[in-house]
Amino acid sequence: MDNSDRAILRLLKLDARRSNADIAAKVGLSPSACHRRIKQLEAGGYIRGYTLVAGGRDETAMVNVLVQVTLDRQTDDFLARFEHAVRQCPEIRECFLMTGAVDYWLRVEADSVDAYERIHGEILSRMPGVTRINSSIAMRDALRPRRAKK
Repeated sequence: MDNSDRAILRLLKLDARRSNADIAAKVGLSPSACHRRIKQLEAGGYIRGYTLVAGGRDETAMVNVLVQVTLDRQTDDFLARFEHAVRQCPEIRECFLMTGAVDYWLRVEADSVDAYERIHGEILSRMPGVTRINSSIAMRDALRPRRAKK
């Protein structure tokens, strides 16, 4: 991976629907070379998919919760069972196996705090091997510009 590949990834993270011609112009490649690199990034697992972020509602109503999960054990079987359960929950947007004091960090998206409470009680706490859950609710995404107040 070189600087052009990293630049392509940065641009696609900001807007995955950006045209190939626009990306190529911004990173200084021909459109065909840019398209070829994007296909190589997909084949190499650097791009695993494209996601739609639906609008139409007040995005400030969406709750992002960062969740630390500790398992009873860190055996291959416990990790595999937990990760399989995580994949069954569409509200879990990211899941990272960690070093340190906790086993996993999750990012959960919910429509409200009440919705997260349901996810916590009915899904997360019932996942295999879970012994501790510590949740923190994000107040805002500091990397996105704030909207003007009405």
